[in-house]
This record gives sequence, C-alpha cells and structure tokens, in this order.
Amino acid sequence: MYTIRGNNVTANWNANGYRLPTEAEWEFAARSRGKKEKWAGTSEESYLASYANYSEEGGKDGYEYTAPVGSLQVNSVDLYDMNGNVYEWCWDWYNKNYYEKSKDSWNPKGPDSGSLRVLRGGSLVALSLFSTRCAERINYPPSLGTNGSGFRLARAVR
Repeated sequence: MYTIRGNNVTANWNANGYRLPTEAEWEFAARSRGKKEKWAGTSEESYLASYANYSEEGGKDGYEYTAPVGSLQVNSVDLYDMNGNVYEWCWDWYNKNYYEKSKDSWNPKGPDSGSLRVLRGGSLVALSLFSTRCAERINYPPSLGTNGSGFRLARAVR
C-alpha cells in the first residue's frame, strides 16, 4: 500500500496490499530464490531463447515484438518473463552504489528519495545478452512511460 502526499509516494512496508518489488526482491525472484543464475531460469546461453524475449535472438522465440505473458518457459519458482520482453519497474530509487551498500543486508531498500527509479530485467529491445541478465539495472524518472517497460506486483508473505 502507498501513501501519496503531493508528488511524494511512500510505501507502508507493514501493509498487506500489493506493491512494486524492491530491487532485492525482484532479483531474488528472478534468480529462482537466490540461485546464481545469470538469466531467470538458466545460466546457459544456448537455452536463453526458451526463457527470454530479446532482439539479439532475431525472433528465435517466435515473437517479433513483445511475447504474450507466459509464452516462454518459467524459472524454477514458476515466474514467467523475468528477463527480456519489458524492463520492470522496482520500488527503489536509483543508487549507483546499490550493490556495495546492500551486500550485508537481506532485503535492502534503496534511498528514501530520488529522481530516478530502478528498472530490472532487460527488454525485447536489449541489444546484447549482457543487458538481459538478472543483474541488469537501468534508471528512469517514474513519470516516463515507454513501450519497453512494465511492472509486476509483489506482496509480503504473512
């Protein structure tokens, strides 16, 4: 659940509603509950077209544009489309030192404020395998909407 005050939106981390995942939650889910997978579902480049929709494959997955949700294989925790197709918005504000500052925390949250939000996972317009991996992160102003971005919802386990 969120609280909106003017242009500021804050999360109530104790609420029982739906929200955007944190960066850490997104990556944990993409990597099949924290495995060392390079891409959601696999670390083998030869299998990637079965799990991710991205332009470098040149349509090997059968889709010229975004693939319908659930068209490709799931990762080992039954999540579809974690890499490729569209970048996914996360709750966190962008911090270029995120990994350095969060390495000792289970579910770190980004800065309390900022002008750029994090997107994860790559999109179908990704120009390389590198930019579709689980660790891929970019940033944009939250007011920017593109056909290469989307979101998935998270909910706390209680």
